[in-house]
Amino acid sequence: MWDSEIRAQFPAFTQTINGMPLVYLDSAATTQKPTVVIEAMADYYRFHNANVHRGSHSMTAEATAKFEQARQTVADFIGAPSKNTIIWTRGATESINLVAQSYARNALNTGDEILVCENEHHANIVPWQLVAEQTGAKVVKVPITAYGEFDFAQFTQLLSERCKLVAIAHMTNVTGARQPIEQVIAAAHQIGAKVLVDGAQGIVHEKVDVQALDADFYLFSGHKIYAPNGIGVLYGKADILAKMPPWHGGGKMVEKVSFSGTTFANPPARFEAGTPNVAGAIGLACAIDWYQQFDSEAVHHHLHQLQTATYQALQQMSDVQIIGYQPNATVLSFIMPGIHHQDIATLLNQQGIAVREGHHCAHPLMDALNIKGTVRISFGIYNTFDDVERLIAALNKAIDIL
Repeated sequence: MWDSEIRAQFPAFTQTINGMPLVYLDSAATTQKPTVVIEAMADYYRFHNANVHRGSHSMTAEATAKFEQARQTVADFIGAPSKNTIIWTRGATESINLVAQSYARNALNTGDEILVCENEHHANIVPWQLVAEQTGAKVVKVPITAYGEFDFAQFTQLLSERCKLVAIAHMTNVTGARQPIEQVIAAAHQIGAKVLVDGAQGIVHEKVDVQALDADFYLFSGHKIYAPNGIGVLYGKADILAKMPPWHGGGKMVEKVSFSGTTFANPPARFEAGTPNVAGAIGLACAIDWYQQFDSEAVHHHLHQLQTATYQALQQMSDVQIIGYQPNATVLSFIMPGIHHQDIATLLNQQGIAVREGHHCAHPLMDALNIKGTVRISFGIYNTFDDVERLIAALNKAIDIL
């Protein structure tokens, strides 16, 4: 099935790179988009292009209906109790910043602590540093284990009544490690701290039920789940959202504006100032519907098989050192001591192989591992064992050149 039926749904794979068929192994950065998603967005712009929640003509009514149905699709997808707990953002980064500036900035005081692991993406570190400067709070680093994983034992020692918020990735972007989010949430709640889960990597690889998880906030980006760029989701518990002030001001997020004062709309409108990304929301809902047609266990099994085959092949190369290998993940990061990661990626690109190289927006993790960067291989639903074979052949050729 993966050789034809699924891959054929992605226009990106009709092209060649440097005269060779594209092998795309950078899905942890962004996934390619199936035709059905592209067409859903084009259909909106062709026939339903109007602003939402404004006016009374037919096109705006149709656009609003599609926009709010997309919100319901997301709510159902992650097990949210109501679509009103789903806030549209531009992506995971904006979702985190919204929580930092609307929730944390108003909840934190001098001496309070935010616990963040050193293996987090910059998007789940920098916003907390900014709000800590604004409030007098402190960002406390949770160290990693010798294997590059979240150190839960150290976390529990750092957890105290000073901690008001824990920010943790569902899965990490460098090694694909699945983090102990259930245990972290339970431990944090015992001392009254809130927990934000960055699901940017996890949402596409694991079924999420935010109510069962009991996360206070859960967020993700559309572009990592076969949906468009520029659309993201923030889920928040209804009682928390109700107490949060707006972050951005403008149209649509108000009940009444006057020069004597303004009253704000209830969530989620309170947090969605201005004209939203209607096409992006429609595209995200379409991508979710499309993705859910597949047997999730079969998809994950296939991706894990690709990772295992790649790992076994890389293990046979004496020049390759794998970083933080995680069985049953969809990501592999490696280095070649003495050779810059950019040189490796460039030689692979010359052979039509697209991989990510660099620090992966994870400077603290690179520092902890005492490396400058890695080459990262990440798989999507469209990848095949032929892709793995071409990768290994291209890497062997690159090693010979280097």
